[in-house]
Amino acid sequence: MDKQFDVIIVGAGPAGMTAGLYGARYGLSVAILDAMIYGGKMQKTYEIENYPGTGKTSGAALSQTMYEQTEAAGVTFLFDEIERIEDGEVKRLYGLSGEVYHGRAVILASGTRERLLGIPGEETYTGRGVSYCAVCDGMLFKNKKVVVIGGGNSALEEALYLANLASSLTIVIRRDQFRAQGSIVDKVLTHPNITVLYQKVPVEILGDGSRVNGIVLKDSTGENTMTLACDGVFPYIGADPVSGYFASLGICDKEGYLLCDEYMRTPLAGFYGAGDLRRKELRQVVTAVSDGALAATAAFHDLNK
Repeated sequence: MDKQFDVIIVGAGPAGMTAGLYGARYGLSVAILDAMIYGGKMQKTYEIENYPGTGKTSGAALSQTMYEQTEAAGVTFLFDEIERIEDGEVKRLYGLSGEVYHGRAVILASGTRERLLGIPGEETYTGRGVSYCAVCDGMLFKNKKVVVIGGGNSALEEALYLANLASSLTIVIRRDQFRAQGSIVDKVLTHPNITVLYQKVPVEILGDGSRVNGIVLKDSTGENTMTLACDGVFPYIGADPVSGYFASLGICDKEGYLLCDEYMRTPLAGFYGAGDLRRKELRQVVTAVSDGALAATAAFHDLNK
C-alpha cells in the first residue's frame, strides 16, 4: 500500500533525525527515508569532540542516541532509495522498492557523497586497498603503510584514527598548508606516526592485480613524479550533493546543492532542506541539527496555514 504522512524526510543523518524529532513533537505524522543505516556520515566518524554536551564520543554512539530518541518520539523509519519526486499538493516519492510515499511536505536531507579521485587504478582497487571509510576498513590496514589524500577536517580526523593502526601514515595535500581547523592540524603535525607531503597530487594507484601496493604522486606546481609504496589509499577530497533524484524540481544550484532561505524553505512550496545537501559554509553535526529543527518548524507553520 502507498504510505501517507504529513512530512517525509529523505535522509536519516543528524539533520534528518532532528527534523523528524521536531516534526513529531509538533504533532505531525513523520517518516524518515534512507537507503542505508541511520546516522549518515556521522555513523562512520570515529571520534566527535565538538558537539556540545557530549564531550568526546564516537559517531556511531551519537547516531544510536539520536535514532532512539527520534523513534521514541513516534517517527517512522523506512529504508528505501528514492528515485524521483513529483510535486503537487501531496508530493509523491517513488522508491527503488516500488513503494510510493505521499507527503504534504518534504524535507530533503540526503547529504553528500564522497568525491572520487578519478585516476587510473582507483576503480580497479576499490575494496582491495582503496577505501573511503577509515572506521569501516581501518582494521584491515593494521601494521601496514597507509596514504590519506586530502587536507580538510575529514581527511585529518580519519588520518589520526588510521595512524594508531598503521605502521606508517602519509598525508598528501595539493596545497602548501592545510584547510582543516588548527586544533586538528596541531594533532597531525605532532603525531609520531604521520608524515605530510605538501604540494603533491595523486595521478595513479598501483597494484599487483589483487591489492594496492603503491601510489604515483606528481608535484602540484610542476611535472616531477614520485612513487610511494603503500598498502592502502584513503581519499578524502570533498563530496558532491546527493540531489539527482529531485533535480527536475529546479531547486538546486548548478553544482547540485539545494537552495534554501534562512528558514530552510526552498524556492518550491512544500519542500525544505537541511544538512550537508544545502549550499552552506560549515558542514558539521551541530549545523545539521540546527537546519533540521528549522526545517521542521517551517513545515509545521506552513502546513497549518
